[in-house]
Amino acid sequence: MTILIGIDEAGYGPNLGPLCVGASVWRVEDQGVGSEKQESLASTPTSTSAQEQSAPPIDLYNLLKEIISPAPDKHRIAIADSKKLYKPASHSQKTGPQKTGLAHLERAVHTAMEMLERPTGDLQALLQPPELPWYADYNCALPLDADVAEVMNLIEQWEYANEAAGVQLLDLQVRTVYPAEFNELTERYGTKGAALSHVSIELAKQVLATIPQSAIRNPHSTFVSCDKHGGRNRYAALLQHHFPDEIVQVVEESRPVSRYRWGDDKSPTEVTFRSKGEAELPVALASMAAKYFRELAMRAFNVFWGKHVTDLKPTAGYPVDARRFKSEIAAVQSKLGIDDHILWRNR
Repeated sequence: MTILIGIDEAGYGPNLGPLCVGASVWRVEDQGVGSEKQESLASTPTSTSAQEQSAPPIDLYNLLKEIISPAPDKHRIAIADSKKLYKPASHSQKTGPQKTGLAHLERAVHTAMEMLERPTGDLQALLQPPELPWYADYNCALPLDADVAEVMNLIEQWEYANEAAGVQLLDLQVRTVYPAEFNELTERYGTKGAALSHVSIELAKQVLATIPQSAIRNPHSTFVSCDKHGGRNRYAALLQHHFPDEIVQVVEESRPVSRYRWGDDKSPTEVTFRSKGEAELPVALASMAAKYFRELAMRAFNVFWGKHVTDLKPTAGYPVDARRFKSEIAAVQSKLGIDDHILWRNR
């Protein structure tokens, strides 16, 4: 049996809004090509090529090809890098039923969350945001673009495909880091890249700890895949910090891929950081969930300020436009007594 975990972020670059880090957790019964690849990796961790080392141990796209597509598809659920699936609608002051470009994200995220019996009916239930002014009086029904009836139909199809393939989605979580905490983390760790790495690894540790024991059979292998964080190639010290009871071994550290391992040969844990990690389905779903949570958070943020500043153009929060937005809300921000530390990310 294999546990696959994918980790990815959305909102690393902006000055406004939260950083969101997603994690998806899957269980795969050993069978066919997947188990053969897993056994090969477990028995010869240092003898494979760099290309083989950076590839996922089990191809969920192949196992779930009847229901999952790595590209937009009318009949299957598209799960891919969120940048390829989310096309924001043109900005408008209207908050009515116009499309927002979220349909593909919602088809995947809402279907997955419903399978896990998570609350998805409205923004407040899904995000469970902190006490910030832009969330206090705002809510909206979800999904915004996807069809609820279609989502319910996709649940049945996905569950059937999972059962046929010996696959189970165990968890889908998003860790949301708002500006005040983001600033505190960058001060503590020195750079925002280090802050992202700590948040991502801590989330991996959290989801590993919360996998139900009933879902795991021994022996089993665990593979954690993360998209690379900026130019960092070395993660051993960070992993050792968050997993102090393990002896973290470096398998490879390079620009394309950095890979680490601990545990015995019967139940190893392997953590890989690689460029374009969204090519793996678990990472892609994590990317989509993170992006969806951030877009909903920014929707509430923009609605709040749009009510207070006439003809204010919404923002996605990225540096150049964030400075424009901040200057246009400055007078109202001062009047409302909203401090920069809950609004603005310093790095």
